[in-house]
Amino acid sequence: MSNFLEQFTEDIKSNVPGYIAVSVTEVSSGVCYVSHSNSKDFDPEIASAFNLEVVKAKKSAIKALDLDASIQDILITLNSQIHIIDVSENGEYFIYLAVDSDKANLGMTRALLKKYKKEIVSQL
Repeated sequence: MSNFLEQFTEDIKSNVPGYIAVSVTEVSSGVCYVSHSNSKDFDPEIASAFNLEVVKAKKSAIKALDLDASIQDILITLNSQIHIIDVSENGEYFIYLAVDSDKANLGMTRALLKKYKKEIVSQL
């Protein structure tokens, strides 16, 4: 598992323009399996803990609205950053990724995350 997560982190760092930080978190327990940031002032584990609450709140809203749907991803756009919470198809994990909005290619980033979130489910 750790080799996969190390490779995942390296691939994200190398292939996502504007990369700032990434983490992988289990929804049920809140355990963060891997995290990395290019900035010592940006702690992706703290961000993941707060974003876990965002995921849980959205799941509750979907249930309350009796929607036949599941979360694919949640985009949060800040002045200079884009934060992506990409939830696995089974809803058990999410990838949290922060990128510089001036450098990011959102389409490419989302396609890459879609690939990885399938692999995370099979590896964890």
